[in-house]
Amino acid sequence: MMKVTICIGSSCHLKGSKQIIEKLQALVAENNLKDKVDLAGKFCMGNCAEGVCVSIGEQVFSVQPDTVQTFFNDEILAKA
Repeated sequence: MMKVTICIGSSCHLKGSKQIIEKLQALVAENNLKDKVDLAGKFCMGNCAEGVCVSIGEQVFSVQPDTVQTFFNDEILAKA
C-alpha cells in the first residue's frame, strides 16, 4: 500500500491543498487504485516554501493545483 500524505496546515490550505486532495481522490478512483493508494491529511509538514507539501513514504514533493495530474502520473500511477 502506497501512503500519500497531503499537508492540510494553514499555509498549504491557502495554496490549494483542498483542491489537490479532491483531485487525487478522483484520480485514485478513476484508476481503480483505492486498494493500492492510501490518501491521508496531516497538519504542517514543515515544507511550506513552494506549493502544497505532499509525501509518499519518506519522499517529499511540492505540488500545486495545476501540477496534480503530472504528480499523479509520475509518482503514483507509474509506481502503483
